[in-house]
Amino acid sequence: MSSLREIKTRITSTKKTSQITKAMHMVSNSKLRRAEENAKSFYPYMDKMQDTIASIGSGNDSSHPMLTKRPVKKTGYLVVTSDKGLAGPYNANVLKSVTQQIKERHNDNQEAYAILVIGRVGRDFLKSRGYNVIGEVTGLPEQPSFKNIKEIAYNAVNRFEIGEFDELYVHFSHFITVLEQVVQERRVLPVSQDNLSGSGATASYEFEPDKEAILEVILPQYAESLIYGALLDAKASEHASRMTAMKNATDNAKELIDDLSLQYNRARQAAITQQITEIVGGAAALE
Repeated sequence: MSSLREIKTRITSTKKTSQITKAMHMVSNSKLRRAEENAKSFYPYMDKMQDTIASIGSGNDSSHPMLTKRPVKKTGYLVVTSDKGLAGPYNANVLKSVTQQIKERHNDNQEAYAILVIGRVGRDFLKSRGYNVIGEVTGLPEQPSFKNIKEIAYNAVNRFEIGEFDELYVHFSHFITVLEQVVQERRVLPVSQDNLSGSGATASYEFEPDKEAILEVILPQYAESLIYGALLDAKASEHASRMTAMKNATDNAKELIDDLSLQYNRARQAAITQQITEIVGGAAALE
C-alpha cells in the first residue's frame, strides 16, 4: 500500500491537472462558438457560388480544364489537421482516413500522389512515415481568414490547372454537433455537376462578357473557397473535439481524486488503528 505522503502528493497533482483541463474546456467552448459562427456564415456564399456555376454549366459544353475529367495519373490530397494536440481522436481520424485512401488507391506509390497538409500534427505524422508531402501550412490562428491559406489553396488549384494533378481531394473533419464530428473526403477538382446538384440553381442570369470568360475567373475561386470552407468546418470540429476531450479529462480527474481520497482515508485510519494497538500493547506489557 502506498504511504500517506505518496497518496497526498497524487491527490494534489491530480487537482492541479483538473484545474488545467477545466480551464482548457472553457477556452475551447468559447472558441467553438465563434468557429461555428464563422463556418455557418460561409455557407450562403458557397451556396450562391454553386448556383452561379450550375447556371453557367447547364446546357453549356464547356471545355474548361476544371470541368473536364481526365485519366488519373497523379492525385493531390489536401489534409486539414491541427497545430496542437489534446483534441481527442480529431487528428488521428483524419490521418487514418487519408492514409487508408492512399494505400487503397496507390498502394503507397509516391509517384501516384502528393500531399499538401495544413497543421503541424499532420505534417509531422506524414513526414515521419515517409509520405510524399510537397507543401505545408502551420501556425494558423484559431479563427483563420482566407489570406492565411491563400497560398496553399492557390498552389493546390494551380497544380491541377497545369496538369500536375489530375484530381484533388480534401480530407477534413466535418462538424455536425459538439459530440459528433465525421471525417469527410471531398473532391474539389475536377468540378462536376454532381458537386453542384441540389444547389437550387433556378435564378435567371445574364452573363457579361460570356460564360467561358466568367468560368476562367470563378472556377479557381470556387475551388479555393471549397478548401477554405473545409478549413472553417475543421476548426469548429477541432474546438468541439478538444472541448469534449478536456471535459472527459476533468471528469476522470475528479473520479481519480475521489478514489485517492478514499484510499487516503483508509490508509490514515489503518495507521491510527495501528498506533492505538501499539499503545494498548505497550501498556499491557508494563502491567
